[in-house]
Amino acid sequence: MQTVTTIKNLAAVIKHWKRLGLSIALVPTMGNLHAGHLKLVSEAKAKADKVVVSIFVNPTQFSMGEDFDTYPRTHSQDAALLAALDVDVLFLPGVTEIYPSPIRTLVSVSVISDLHCGVSRPRHFDGVATIVCKLFNIVQPDIAFFGEKDFQQLAIIRTMVRDLNIPVIIVSVPTVREADGLAMSSRNSYLTPEQREIAPKLYQSLRAAQQGVLAGTHAFSHIEQHERQLLRLAGFAVEYFSICRVTDLLPANPSDNDLVILAAAKLGKTRLIDNIQFKIKALTVDSP
Repeated sequence: MQTVTTIKNLAAVIKHWKRLGLSIALVPTMGNLHAGHLKLVSEAKAKADKVVVSIFVNPTQFSMGEDFDTYPRTHSQDAALLAALDVDVLFLPGVTEIYPSPIRTLVSVSVISDLHCGVSRPRHFDGVATIVCKLFNIVQPDIAFFGEKDFQQLAIIRTMVRDLNIPVIIVSVPTVREADGLAMSSRNSYLTPEQREIAPKLYQSLRAAQQGVLAGTHAFSHIEQHERQLLRLAGFAVEYFSICRVTDLLPANPSDNDLVILAAAKLGKTRLIDNIQFKIKALTVDSP
């Protein structure tokens, strides 16, 4: 595996691959890799000739008071994991390489960025969309891989690619979970042992809400309120728990078929997000 720290050197590698007609996959990460990230890499290797994994803790997606300075950085460990998977290039730029001067151009996906996580993290998704757009321009991948755990982020990136005609295929990979259902996340390392015991209840609430919808309960707001209350009783500070349409992440109606339940909650100082996506089979009426 080759480790590249500058855009110029990476461009030379990409140019060589393009001359050879090789397909290129990108897996963007912020490092502190876990099994979820490695699943993305494995999927990328199965679908492209060459794989670039980027590790960059992006300052523009952290709001004031968030954990940019303390976000876990484990570059040596991450590099060893990627080398074991035979990744072709680890792109490991510094902040000044990506942002050599004050940034004056931001990519903003309206409406969808202001929902859910966007309520408590203003401008967060502008930072996400901007860095992903920059990485697409730098790496010029044919295909890029993102986890479904960050479902709102995935929806925003898909919208950006569609609206800006960016020539990259976006592939989503299902969330990788611990044995007790907790979605794998770099921030799980912040949890105390006691909080770690409680954390799986977030996914359990999502599953319970899903079962309520599938059982035919049309009062979605009642399901949401019930699960929020149970999570609060368990010790979570709930930011949102919302039954939404997959298409635009707006509140779902009983007539919608493609649904996603999105949730975000804090345990102590650790913010957890999760979701569950599913379809409701359309009812059929027998002819007389």
